[in-house]
Amino acid sequence: MTQATLTAFFGWMAVIHISVLLFATVVIYGLRGWVADLHARITGVEKDTLAPLYFQWLGTYKLLIFVFALVPWLALTIM
Repeated sequence: MTQATLTAFFGWMAVIHISVLLFATVVIYGLRGWVADLHARITGVEKDTLAPLYFQWLGTYKLLIFVFALVPWLALTIM
């Protein structure tokens, strides 16, 4: 693989993951009641406990995007 191919791969991977993150954030916080009811029924977790779990999940996903998509893309772009 060439450097240009890897740069394009990591760039598009970052775009896709950031889009998924933004969509998940809008759905979770825009439809908070419906999503919390659904997840409470599916997992058996209390609705009051879900808000911190959503925040933790979104934060962890964002961190993983930075580490595995944005940083490699940036490093390849700088090279």
